[in-house]
Amino acid sequence: MAELLDDDAITSALDSLPGWERDGDTLVRSAKLPSFLAAIGVVDRVAAIAEERDHHPDIDIRWRTLTFRCSSHSAGGITDLDTALAATISEQVMAAGG
Repeated sequence: MAELLDDDAITSALDSLPGWERDGDTLVRSAKLPSFLAAIGVVDRVAAIAEERDHHPDIDIRWRTLTFRCSSHSAGGITDLDTALAATISEQVMAAGG
């Protein structure tokens, strides 16, 4: 199981994760995509990556706005798995024009 990050490590990780913020024991980012289809494309790609890693974000879809929440529920908070997934989600959002 992944180790929980302390507050300093989370703050440091957020410095390299533009658009992400901490909400308690979760990393959160919302992104507006150019269209609904573009948003669903991002969800599809993130879902495939999450399956490969066996680490899944919570995703809220509101037309073309996506909100991602990353937390390691089994560890009870934020781990390196979450910061790595957040970085990958950002890459997918940026590639889709969000």
